[in-house]
Amino acid sequence: MQLLTASGLGILRGERVLFEGVSLAVAPGEAVVLRGPNGAGKTTLLRVLAGLTRPEAGSVDREAAHHWVGHRDGLKPNETPRTHLKLWAKAWGATADVDVILNDMGLSRPTDVAARYLSAGQRRRTALARLMLEIRPVWLLDEPFTALDAEGRERVLAMVAGHRQGGGAVVAAVHGDAGFAASREMVL
Repeated sequence: MQLLTASGLGILRGERVLFEGVSLAVAPGEAVVLRGPNGAGKTTLLRVLAGLTRPEAGSVDREAAHHWVGHRDGLKPNETPRTHLKLWAKAWGATADVDVILNDMGLSRPTDVAARYLSAGQRRRTALARLMLEIRPVWLLDEPFTALDAEGRERVLAMVAGHRQGGGAVVAAVHGDAGFAASREMVL
């Protein structure tokens, strides 16, 4: 059983072929790590897999629901971590305990501080906390460790491990060490 399958994907940027003929299948428990230099198309591929960008060629079959966490944190300047998560929980009809998630992500102290006053790492932790609001089998993560300190990185690695052990899958674009064992790597 595959949670996500992509076949023959191709993307153009202007007149430049960003990538072509990209195919992948992701099964429960797997982690696919995307690598390549800046501008190679890692983020674009993740956006195509998430349904946010239409490819010029190929197709994506999403057999399971997914979470998308892009490289931007998605917080409004006056939004606090608590209000951010509560708004997403309400939009998704999720019943998760936001305060427990904030505590698990190491955000118990700045829960009611406006995003414009948070560190980049606190904003990143808040964005990644959305993964815990609702169970979705596929996580599409663009540079998930950006701006995280060692503790934040360990928290995210524990989340990824738990998600995979529970039958979830991860497709992540990373620079450097992913920190988790990849089922396979793709270089764009």
